Amino acid sequence: MGGLGIKTFAGLLVVVAAMAALAFGAAGTLDYWQAWVFLASYAIASIAITLYLLRADPALLQRRMSGGPFAEKEPTQKLIMLLACAGFIALIVVPALDHRFGWSHVPPFVVLLGDALMLFGWFMIYRVFRENSFTSATIEVAGDQRVISSGPYARVRHPMYVGSLVMFAGIAIALGSWWGLLVVVAILPAIVWRLLDEERYLAQHLDGYSAYQREVRYRLVPYLW
Repeated sequence: MGGLGIKTFAGLLVVVAAMAALAFGAAGTLDYWQAWVFLASYAIASIAITLYLLRADPALLQRRMSGGPFAEKEPTQKLIMLLACAGFIALIVVPALDHRFGWSHVPPFVVLLGDALMLFGWFMIYRVFRENSFTSATIEVAGDQRVISSGPYARVRHPMYVGSLVMFAGIAIALGSWWGLLVVVAILPAIVWRLLDEERYLAQHLDGYSAYQREVRYRLVPYLW
């Protein structure tokens, strides 16, 4: 395994460890089987996609390594990513607090369906990675970048965000909380803001993107928006 693989897996370990600290810290106990199953499922999916990218598209993996509010170049995107990061933290903490204080009850089989939904969100993101090698973690245009209009991009302009929203809903349910779904609703405006700003940037800097917008009308949900 080269330096990129070591760096990626080290970063993944930090993310999973931070998620575990948030979940078990907010829950006030390690007796939280929903969190254990979720963390294992999330880690396995992350490892699988990382291994795929290491083999099939290391350049994309390298681009995905630089993300977050401080990696963005435009002030608007820095603010959006700060809000998104806060939302993701809340997506872990609110269900854990729900578990601690018993605000809602999610049956075990529904919890497992939440894990399945989270994994399906990962699969949707994998399809995006397989189709589009330019899915950087920041809003930018590479020198050789072209418009991708095949695969999931033939249906909606932002399939990565669709997969992320599906994953977020799955995380809330997988952690055993109906209240966690309200966090997903709260995250949605930040995602909409980000994708609208992204479209503005791409229309200005990526040849052919305006034509693609006319060809594919829907941003997130076919026949709706």
